[in-house]
Amino acid sequence: MTNPVRPAALALAVALALTGCGAEVASQGDRKGGSGAAGSHYPVTVENCGERKTYEKAPQRVVTNDVGITEIMFALGLEDHMAGYVMPDDKGDLTSVPWKGGYQKTEWLSKETINKELVLDARADLVFAGWNYGFNEGEGFTPAELQRVGIGSYLLSESCRNGQGKARGVMAPLDALYTDLRNLGRIFDVEDRADTLIASFRKQVAAAQAKAAEGTDRPRVFLYDDGQDKPLTSGAFAGPHDIITKAGGDHIMKDLKDSWTTVGWETVVDRDPEVIVINDYGDTSADQKRKFLKSYKPLANVSAIKNDRIVVLDYVDLVESPRNPAAISSLAAELRKFAS
Repeated sequence: MTNPVRPAALALAVALALTGCGAEVASQGDRKGGSGAAGSHYPVTVENCGERKTYEKAPQRVVTNDVGITEIMFALGLEDHMAGYVMPDDKGDLTSVPWKGGYQKTEWLSKETINKELVLDARADLVFAGWNYGFNEGEGFTPAELQRVGIGSYLLSESCRNGQGKARGVMAPLDALYTDLRNLGRIFDVEDRADTLIASFRKQVAAAQAKAAEGTDRPRVFLYDDGQDKPLTSGAFAGPHDIITKAGGDHIMKDLKDSWTTVGWETVVDRDPEVIVINDYGDTSADQKRKFLKSYKPLANVSAIKNDRIVVLDYVDLVESPRNPAAISSLAAELRKFAS
């Protein structure tokens, strides 16, 4: 399979070699870049998905769910605070990413669904997951259930529910990433690391935006996750929205006030995307998704299909993760190629 945006991980590695916005955070003590004495920094209180949470000390046995969440911890250098991570083995090559050392040092607890028994066996003191990123009432695995057995939780900010049923999203996707980096920087007393990451990410995004198309020159872009009867796509509060718009595209589903959600194919056809971005993960390969899109008759006259303007991004590029800024740079380069 040809994937023109795989250099995302390499671009991010370069950005990290160089050396806001979000939820309001309050704490006691001085700002630090390492693990200072407990009395000098703690207790610390952060706001997470509308709830204020106080930490008397840094959690020592964190279990993470999914690749983007796990790499947020690795990007902050917090492997030593982890009991392990849970995720399927369909998340691409983990041996060449900027945080391969984190994967080498941290136990892969399960390739199946995270559950209460697993985190109890791992003697977890905190679970870092999110709604539909591990937490799910239908499976009986929720922050409230963990609290009942003495385990704390931190919710991925991209997954925050907004009060409209189970719709997710309370802030722009990159703001969610920066919020989690800041919050975790406070929780684990590594604020300087968090600030350095955020500064490098902002610089990388700004560089991509400086070269991006503007106004009517912005190509219409559709994110295709999966699904044949109805496509799963991104609304305004999932990572692809900021990735597309800051790369110079016009996200055709920007009016959907949700994160990951389904739409009808008639909506896609009506909005006539000029570029389609495929989310590469799962049992259906990117090549299979591409073949479906190109053979699906209702899409035959859609501009992206007629002109074969399809880009592939990895799952971890598109969910909230420290790979988002590099994905913006890579997609921006692809959009410029299409415009030339």
